[in-house]
Amino acid sequence: MAEVTKARTGQLIHKLFGILQAQPDGMKAGDALAALAAQVQLTPYEAGDYPTGGRRFEKIVRFATVDTVKAGWLVKDKGIWTVTSEGAQALQQYPDGEQFYREAVRLYHKWKKAQPVAEVEEGDDEAVEKSASITLEQAEEMAWAEIEAHLAAMPPYEFQELVGALLTAMGYHVAWIAPPGKDGGIDVIAYNDPLGTRPPRIKVQVKRNANSPRIDVMGLRSFMAVLGEGDVGLFVALSGFTKDADLEARQSHRRITLIDANQLVDLWTRHYGQLDDGARRRLPLKPVWFLAGNE
Repeated sequence: MAEVTKARTGQLIHKLFGILQAQPDGMKAGDALAALAAQVQLTPYEAGDYPTGGRRFEKIVRFATVDTVKAGWLVKDKGIWTVTSEGAQALQQYPDGEQFYREAVRLYHKWKKAQPVAEVEEGDDEAVEKSASITLEQAEEMAWAEIEAHLAAMPPYEFQELVGALLTAMGYHVAWIAPPGKDGGIDVIAYNDPLGTRPPRIKVQVKRNANSPRIDVMGLRSFMAVLGEGDVGLFVALSGFTKDADLEARQSHRRITLIDANQLVDLWTRHYGQLDDGARRRLPLKPVWFLAGNE
């Protein structure tokens, strides 16, 4: 990293934030790095590989993003990078890339000093800590990509069964799962008790295709149209939902919950102990613990 100046790092990070800001719903880290590489001229050093593998460019940029995360400018969640409102404000306030990056570094050290058990040492210790953070980040990205691919490849009816199994593990009673074929917009029906005598009735629509566009307001309204006054709607879509659809769901007089891939997997892991063996085989997960350092 000795051949990379703060000015160059700032140029790269500033350009990266410009790319991410144009994607308010976030962007996959790999896609963001590829877009950045396409917009800048890499030096021979940056384009080269480390002896242990991996292009230097990606490591340089990832290393610098640690500062922006601690500055509150960037959020990383399961491989998705999203610029915060503070990050967007900083991008406008510091049009010069080096100034932008130096402010992120300053805020990183301010954060570090505020940690109750932080050992505030400069130099190699900081580099090691950031490298460990990047290693963990990349491991999480790879794990999440595998989970997403597994869910996306699951046959539609089996995915409905997975959602039904999750509801059962959460204590609901699944009364019906739509067989293959047309379902009239409802894939699963569940109740609070085995006989369905206690309201509400839960109607579930499931959309498995993760590569489809996010569910928009019109898609949401089509589902809401099949909900009765006493029904609760549950819309599960791996592709996620637009911000307008999310706002519509929260403001509607209908009781409706939207669940994207992140929330689905979070619920799955939270209730993993209550799933039966058949359900676990559909999406078998295993926790792995890392030494994460100061958070």
